[in-house]
Amino acid sequence: MSLGQSLTDDEPETDPDVTTARVDLLEAENDRLRRELAQARQARYRRAAFGTGLVGLVAIVGAFFFPVASTVLFALGGTGLFTALLIRYLTPERFVSATVGRRIYEALATDHESLTNELGLGETQLYTPIDTDSNPAVRLFVPQQTEYSIPDDEELDSVLVLPADDRGRGVAFEPTGDALVDELRSATNGDLGSDLDVLAGQLADGLVEVFELVDGATPNTDPENGRLSVEVSGSAYGPVDRFDHPVASTVATAVAAERTTPVELDVTETEDGNYVVTCREL
Repeated sequence: MSLGQSLTDDEPETDPDVTTARVDLLEAENDRLRRELAQARQARYRRAAFGTGLVGLVAIVGAFFFPVASTVLFALGGTGLFTALLIRYLTPERFVSATVGRRIYEALATDHESLTNELGLGETQLYTPIDTDSNPAVRLFVPQQTEYSIPDDEELDSVLVLPADDRGRGVAFEPTGDALVDELRSATNGDLGSDLDVLAGQLADGLVEVFELVDGATPNTDPENGRLSVEVSGSAYGPVDRFDHPVASTVATAVAAERTTPVELDVTETEDGNYVVTCREL
């Protein structure tokens, strides 16, 4: 009898109670390991701050006993104490796992998907820059009809978009990527490129290096046709083709904002499990 047959005979794989118990056990173990990892990181930072501060303090004390080298020792001591303060106060106090963030996003995505389905809206997702007195930003507009028209900025500032023209009816949300784009601007000294090639490179680097939302990102552009694509792998927040996924939303929001034009978002899954996020200017 093989090992696989033995497991099958003892605990049928189709037993839902066994499967549920295993999942609960694994989730509890994962939570415990995450807490221990966060505590270990904090302890490592505290030890580094203490050690660096101690070296700085010893150097300053030594400067009084060795006047010949006092200049060097004071400089070393000041550097050590300053570095210790940076480590102590600039170190994140809390680490939020990707699983927690993913579950929060999935709950919001489910609600948005349910709302658009119940309202009988289409699958088209348009990221549109608006400029109103209350909220100059980008809105995610989901039109009701296939042959749509983009409403005015004031109408897009509401969740339920009900203009006189039926073609402009639908719903509008604040994109998940709106705040992330602001963070990306800060990481690039407040400047994102309006050129598609430059912007594509900044977005690819931001998704991987700044936000760590994906393991890899490869940009591709077609400036003549107003198209920007990013192929991503290893998404921390699950399938990228879900509603307003942080990865896709960040790309679409940035393109709409920096190019100051509405863009249509399309996300496709490749044969090897990657996702291609494509924005086309309208």
